[in-house]
This record gives sequence, C-alpha cells and structure tokens, in this order.
Amino acid sequence: MADPKAMIHVSAASIWEISIKVRLARLDFAGDPVEEITANGFFELPITAQHAHVAGRLPRHHDDPFDRLLIAQAQLESLVLISHDAVFNSYDVSLLPI
Repeated sequence: MADPKAMIHVSAASIWEISIKVRLARLDFAGDPVEEITANGFFELPITAQHAHVAGRLPRHHDDPFDRLLIAQAQLESLVLISHDAVFNSYDVSLLPI
C-alpha cells in the first residue's frame, strides 16, 4: 500500500459497511469516506451484478455478506484483498494480511 505506484481500490461495499458502523456507533470515522477515496488517490470499485452473483455462490466459510462481496470482487477483478480476518484464507483469493 505504501508503494506510490500501487492502485488501491476501495469497494462500495466497504463504504457501505463503514457508514453502517458509524451510524451504529461501532466505528469512529471522522469525515466522509467517499471523499477520502479521492483525497488519497484511491479508485472506487462499484458493485456489479456479477460481483453479487459470485458472492452469493461462494462456499459458506464466512457468513459476513460484506466480506463475501469483497472476496468476490477481488476474485473477479484480480485484486489483492487486504484484511486481518484469517477466514479469508479459506477462499481462493489473493490476500495481504494486516
């Protein structure tokens, strides 16, 4: 992520989840997460019907719908998923653990 040549994609699913957690007071996030995408030189990754279709067909190693969508997006778009959640190792996805 520190490589200035790296193209960092932020899924619309991540923004959705951040917004929900802020609203429920489960996450402290000052500012606008959508504006942060542009401000940091990241790229927005929209959710497509194909992403949703693949997410719905993934094996049930993990029940979090947001995470399953991120896995599907990483698979379909040939992206590396960044996460600390070890359950992602159960899927066929490139993973950068944090």
